[in-house]
Amino acid sequence: MGRIIFYEDRNFQGRHYETSSDCPELTSYLSRCHSCKVESGCCMVYDRPNYMGNQHLLRKGEYADYMSMMGMSDCIRSCRMIPNHRGQYRMRIYERENFGGQMKELNDDCDNIQERHRMSECQSCNVMDGHWLMYEQPHFRGRMMYLRPGEYRSFREMGMSGTRFMSMKRIMDMC
Repeated sequence: MGRIIFYEDRNFQGRHYETSSDCPELTSYLSRCHSCKVESGCCMVYDRPNYMGNQHLLRKGEYADYMSMMGMSDCIRSCRMIPNHRGQYRMRIYERENFGGQMKELNDDCDNIQERHRMSECQSCNVMDGHWLMYEQPHFRGRMMYLRPGEYRSFREMGMSGTRFMSMKRIMDMC
């Protein structure tokens, strides 16, 4: 698993908190978080507690000013470590909530579900294998959402109301 150090202020200043595990609420340890160093692994950071809100994938490296670099309006509030995955990737995407409507099974990246699968949108999915990123626009652009293995019956209920996911990518980095 990875290791990350969070800092209260920009440029790695102020108090810090180090972790190698998921953290649903960073304010338990720091009053705010504006910079971080990912010493190993990959992680998803969120601008709201409990893995909600805008999110961004961080790979090994230094992030001196989270807000300007990520285009976020707030500081990092929670993080989720992404474990290495070896093996196949499988995900079923559904046009409607609760696994309704048209269904397609993916084993690799999909840069545009509308062109590739004739689906107008994706509102639920079942991730059977691997870790995935879903993007609101074709060609892996716009807001993203991290998905690990499990059932996702409604993206709206997960706080992604009004978001239409149009492309999906496997997280294949050796984090």
